[in-house]
Amino acid sequence: MKLHDLHSPPGSRRPKRRVGRGTAGKGGKTAGRGTKGQGARNNIKPGFEGGQLPLTQRLPKLRGFANPFRISYQVVNLKRLNMLEAASVDPEYLAKEGVVRKGSLVKILGDGSVDKAMTVKAHKFSESAKSSIEQAGGKVEILPLPFKGGRPPVKGNALANR
Repeated sequence: MKLHDLHSPPGSRRPKRRVGRGTAGKGGKTAGRGTKGQGARNNIKPGFEGGQLPLTQRLPKLRGFANPFRISYQVVNLKRLNMLEAASVDPEYLAKEGVVRKGSLVKILGDGSVDKAMTVKAHKFSESAKSSIEQAGGKVEILPLPFKGGRPPVKGNALANR
């Protein structure tokens, strides 16, 4: 037996009934749709839920997913640090100068260069920033994260605030 020898059994593939072709025979006039009403018409929009507020309107718009365990840093480049006139830089000093928001986690990135020795305290450093600060004669201090376990508490979670 070959593929071209395969056939469906007789009577299993009947032609589709052509409705709405005059009053003679089956499927004339209302063509099996009844008289009036939503089912008799052909313009129901996809997603229409019979007058109930549709799912697309019930869901919040464009909110997406907020990862509760994401740790976000405020980044500061070396060229910005080089503009500061301090020998020691920490997140509190950067917040006072208006470089970062108060209480935020700070990450130092290596865009630019440092031409003076300074002690920089931050929560995270890129490798290039660390090497540039140390080459200029400065020191790098990594501050511990203000939460334990490597994860911040979930925002809006009542259990996290206890």
